[in-house]
Amino acid sequence: MNMNVRIPQPDRCIACATCVAVCPVAQNCPDFPGPRMMGPARQRFRLMGMGEDEASHYCANCKNCDIACPGDVPVSAFIMRAKAEICKKNFPKLRDWILAHGEVLAHCLRFIPAVFKNFGMTFAPARLLLDAIGIARKASLPNFAPQAFRARLARLAQPNLSRAVVFFPGCFVDTYEPESGLDIVAVLNRAGYKVIVPGTTDDSGAFVCCGLPMVANGFWQDARDNARRNLKTLAAWAAKGMPILTACPSCALMIGKDYAEYFPALIAPGQSSSLVDVCDFLIGCVERGELALPAAPQKVETVFYHAPCHSRALGIGLPGLDLLREIPGIQAEYADSGCCGISGSYGFKKDKYPIAMRVGAPLFEAMRQSGATLCASECGTCRVQMRHGGGKQTVHPVSVLRRYLG
Repeated sequence: MNMNVRIPQPDRCIACATCVAVCPVAQNCPDFPGPRMMGPARQRFRLMGMGEDEASHYCANCKNCDIACPGDVPVSAFIMRAKAEICKKNFPKLRDWILAHGEVLAHCLRFIPAVFKNFGMTFAPARLLLDAIGIARKASLPNFAPQAFRARLARLAQPNLSRAVVFFPGCFVDTYEPESGLDIVAVLNRAGYKVIVPGTTDDSGAFVCCGLPMVANGFWQDARDNARRNLKTLAAWAAKGMPILTACPSCALMIGKDYAEYFPALIAPGQSSSLVDVCDFLIGCVERGELALPAAPQKVETVFYHAPCHSRALGIGLPGLDLLREIPGIQAEYADSGCCGISGSYGFKKDKYPIAMRVGAPLFEAMRQSGATLCASECGTCRVQMRHGGGKQTVHPVSVLRRYLG
């Protein structure tokens, strides 16, 4: 395995099987031997040249194994590298390329009106075609936005403010849900910060996909190329002392932690690639008196909050939940119901869709039993899955805050 990466040694694993106990896929898919067997245990066979086990494709890269491991073993990293090796040796499926390269696909289709691009999301014959290449017919695919977030931001007249932050929007906000990005811009403006998104007016120095969908689908080199571009842009803005925010925990995890694990040669000595969670940043704005919250309304609204797996893997607490609890008139109810099952593109796949729905079943039931009319989560695809499985409106926590700010 020669991919210019630091490969951790499997002997740090003590075979306690804690990772198996918390793995949502192992609990719902008898064909998956579990993260211990597919990760550090299988790595011992890989080191002896015995090749890969195709069952690694069942791993959703949710990181619950990494969260739970008492020995701090990067269990998921072993499995992601195994996927990369399989992808190198075997021609990848068209389905996996499409799901791994959503940003590239959106760029190629940018001149086609959204109504035509989204036709296949609901048109039965088109869904049958997608099903034939392995994208589940029953899955709720996100629609392309009529205009990308960066295009809309370029026309937005922000106030003349003395302070500024850089925002890494991620593929989901930029391509599918620009409204949540505009909510974030509006709230940050209200707190006294202009929002800068590199590449808004042209492609020079623009952020690209963090690469997590590529890694999860086996396209390691594509992810490495994106990492190189993002690290260069991040370093340029960090040198100016600019806070760099993101609204997506998966982007924050990939850039802030996984880049160093997967592509250490790209990290310059002393360079930090950590992104600041926008909810955490806004809580600081409230505490510093930069963002005044409205008076409590007479009626209290319950908001049901789900913490994405990657948010918990960051180890920064639950800033999305904390932000909701700062809003007067909001009673934030924490789901604490495990993984939603989507895991980025995992739940859109025909063979994984039933697994994803079984994984997310406890969360969907908790949503239905909560009595809340509004749900919230930081992760874009978690929101798609929650709407699909739980049947309730689901938004980013900052979108809830903007509504209350007026």
